[in-house]
Amino acid sequence: MELSKLLIPGAVRVVGQLTSKKRLFQELGELAASAYGMSGATAIDGLQERESLGPTGVGHGIALPHARLEDLREIRGVFIRLEKPLDYDSVDRQPVDLVFGLFAPKDSGVDHLKALALVSRTMRDQAVVSKLRANSDPAKIYAILTESRTTQAA
Repeated sequence: MELSKLLIPGAVRVVGQLTSKKRLFQELGELAASAYGMSGATAIDGLQERESLGPTGVGHGIALPHARLEDLREIRGVFIRLEKPLDYDSVDRQPVDLVFGLFAPKDSGVDHLKALALVSRTMRDQAVVSKLRANSDPAKIYAILTESRTTQAA
């Protein structure tokens, strides 16, 4: 599995400032709707439902919100880089500026976990994270995210 199979160039956005986690989820849902044609409202509800089980802020300014959705046929990702970090209730209590949202079919089982693990490994790579934070062009951010796995796998 490669990130380029989960994420398309149109699913990457740089956002100046958001005022709440709820607003971030709305932005992720809108991005998923515009990039993949999925229901934004369903995506937002799925993210909020999953977040109610425990925060998806994994630390070091990174959040990996995710949801399983009924009407989805394949796993899809969206990425937002925030220019102004947002309080997210992360495990290390640090604000978040890099957000990779993942949406999977309700019955995706192990594939959902594999995709989440891939995203997690990518976002733990300090070189990748530094490059993401240094760029504000969505096309460059997409290239950084999708090239990182190929380079590391070699």
